[in-house]
Amino acid sequence: MMLAVYRSFLHLYPAAHRQQFGQEMTEVFGELRAEATKKGALALAIFYSREAAGLVCGALPEHVRAFAGSQQCLSLPIRRCTMHNQFRFPKSTAVLMTIILAGVVVAIERARAIQASLPHVNPNIGPIQPAQHTFLPGIVLLLAFFYAAGLIGWAILFAVRRSGLHRLDQVSVERK
Repeated sequence: MMLAVYRSFLHLYPAAHRQQFGQEMTEVFGELRAEATKKGALALAIFYSREAAGLVCGALPEHVRAFAGSQQCLSLPIRRCTMHNQFRFPKSTAVLMTIILAGVVVAIERARAIQASLPHVNPNIGPIQPAQHTFLPGIVLLLAFFYAAGLIGWAILFAVRRSGLHRLDQVSVERK
């Protein structure tokens, strides 16, 4: 019964959106409903209300997007509910994660250098001597290699997108 109600709510979306995502949305709804049913009546009620709200608040931006013909994200406050098929992470994520990892590696190296420079007895501790960093250059080289590989991968994906190969997927969907 609820699956039929969910399918009727899907008619709030534009026809193109229903054709592209409707079957997947229905399948995911069925799977999540089965999980919520196992958790009890309260979890099932929360699930139904969340799904109904998500369908209703997602339909308006999709109609605006269909009317405007834009594939870009809308800057509406209900954008959280919309479904997109593009990659969601900003391009700066890889750079920031690399910087954070490098900072952690440097901190570990410094801690090892401090530990190695301290004597293993309890008398007064003298000045801490700097240690040679043998691990850090290798990590930097490894990170540079993977960053370069990521850039090459991004360049290939960008070139494929610019060449129009992504349109082949839309052609096959339109024929169905």
